[in-house]
Amino acid sequence: MTIGALLGAALLAAPVAAHATATPAAASPAAAAATGLDDPAKKDIAMQIVSSAENSSLDWKAQYKYIEDIRDGRGYTAGIIGFCSGTGDMLDLVEYYTQVKPGNVLAKYLPALRKVNGGDSHAGLDPNFTKDWAKAATDAEFKKAQDHERDRVYFNPAVGQGKSDGVGTLGQFIYYDAIVMHGDGSDSTSFRNIRKRALTKAKPPAQGGNETTWLNAFLDARVWAMKQEEAHSDTSRVDTAQRVFLKKGNLNLNTPLDWKVYGDSFHIG
Repeated sequence: MTIGALLGAALLAAPVAAHATATPAAASPAAAAATGLDDPAKKDIAMQIVSSAENSSLDWKAQYKYIEDIRDGRGYTAGIIGFCSGTGDMLDLVEYYTQVKPGNVLAKYLPALRKVNGGDSHAGLDPNFTKDWAKAATDAEFKKAQDHERDRVYFNPAVGQGKSDGVGTLGQFIYYDAIVMHGDGSDSTSFRNIRKRALTKAKPPAQGGNETTWLNAFLDARVWAMKQEEAHSDTSRVDTAQRVFLKKGNLNLNTPLDWKVYGDSFHIG
């Protein structure tokens, strides 16, 4: 699950789609500009794969309303990317939602969310927070707020680092899944320190390394990080998902895709 309180990166929200001009020739560069995981179709695939691990479902758009305490020490986990009441990213989300829509159904919980940040307490949230979260999830503005925070805190930083390192769509997804689970703070298991650990074994393409070798080194470091915490000790989201794509040489994350997470099989045609 996410460790959003530790995240330092904050980039712009989802990229704006380029508008085609009158002639096909002029439209071609615009179409080519959306490459990598930020291509809308690839981004949807990324969300489906993450949802398979986070929610045992490919229907990621059904997860805006999701909320439960999974007993991992982070309080409530909720929404499309696993915002947590104990790690700060849920607080950031509700603060942002309240900026764009004052007086929303979750605004009254802001004092409690500030107090429980950093732990697993439900103080001030129970008994109605989960019901109100589900109610908020029927609001298009709350869905947009979840999208905004997902992009600002997780997706854009991962894709940006991936492009900087010279990795393709699969590599950018591997980064994204790592930052979703581990955050990007200063602790040894954070995204940036997973990457630093990998750098002791290999170099990314931007530094003259082989892409497959680099991504294997990154996944090795990721598995190490997952095993440091009991809640993440099942590494199947790497072993029987991301490594499957990498072994097949599917660096562009092209469909069809078949993988397993926690023993469940998934397919995108």
